[in-house]
Amino acid sequence: MGHQVEVDQAFVQSPEHRPKPVISEAGSIPLIDLSPLFSDSTATAVQATLVEQVEAASRDWGFFQVINHGVPVELLKAAETAEREFFELSEEEKKKVRRDEVNPLGYYESEHTKNVRDWKEVFDMVVHEPGVVDVSGLELKNKWPQVPLGFRETFEEYAKSVEKLAFRLLELIALSLNLPSQRLNVFFEEQTSFIRLNHYPPCPYPDLALGVGRHKDAGALTVLYQDSTGGLDVKRKSDGEWVRVKPIPNAFIINVGDIIQVWSNDKYESAEHRVSVNSAKDRLSIPFFFNPASYTNVKPLEELVDETNPAKYDEYNWGEFFKTRKDSNYKKLEVENIQITHFKRV
Repeated sequence: MGHQVEVDQAFVQSPEHRPKPVISEAGSIPLIDLSPLFSDSTATAVQATLVEQVEAASRDWGFFQVINHGVPVELLKAAETAEREFFELSEEEKKKVRRDEVNPLGYYESEHTKNVRDWKEVFDMVVHEPGVVDVSGLELKNKWPQVPLGFRETFEEYAKSVEKLAFRLLELIALSLNLPSQRLNVFFEEQTSFIRLNHYPPCPYPDLALGVGRHKDAGALTVLYQDSTGGLDVKRKSDGEWVRVKPIPNAFIINVGDIIQVWSNDKYESAEHRVSVNSAKDRLSIPFFFNPASYTNVKPLEELVDETNPAKYDEYNWGEFFKTRKDSNYKKLEVENIQITHFKRV
């Protein structure tokens, strides 16, 4: 008889949400080359094509990958190395920067998504210090670890570079909605963006658990870097099948969050996604969650609403929404996470 693996029930997904053994890599998410953004002589036609690509990807998938994005490859490698070195530290060392009830930043090893524990450990940091992440108005300082050396400098530089990319993408999305390119920038003057380091260790029962259960991102945009392991699954809109996103070296995976879904009045839809784990090797990823100021009231943009296309959502406050979502991920609550569907007009 083979060795019996003991299964911790806290991690077990209900049967309908467990990953299937085989997940399609066919018909994967679109790939967009952003090099026209960095060329002085780019013809308007090329820029227009780029906007069209972003529009089609945001509408049909809610996800796309970008290459030639302007973030230096050396910086990606430095960030991945610093992340790996941090997660290789002893538990005792990592717990020196553990999050607590007052400050949700730092290291954490028992996140829940939809009330099931995720097979991962994380480290959170705000992009701008001191940062405010929700309506509590609490100003948060990052909990920088003493080791690995250079960790803080690497991620401060990474944050600056990826933030520039996030604004470029936001401007492309605004153009794709026939809005002026800077139309959405005003919401990010006191942004609540944060960076998360995810480590998904090998899992002895990958058919029962998930690295992150199915969910939609609550913010505006997510700009994700991942290592070569793979495991991100996106729910394809055309048929509801889960599709594995194939890792492309030095690319970023972009997804439209709930806020852009509401701003666009459902022209774009935030796609459901999850992370599968495997029994052989671990996986690292670095999502940058690009989020507006906590005082932002989110509602469909007036330019996109008229008599024939009325607003599909009631206004809600971003800081309050995020605090409610975050609290239920921290403490396993017996209630459903808050979702934008709660603000949807019937």
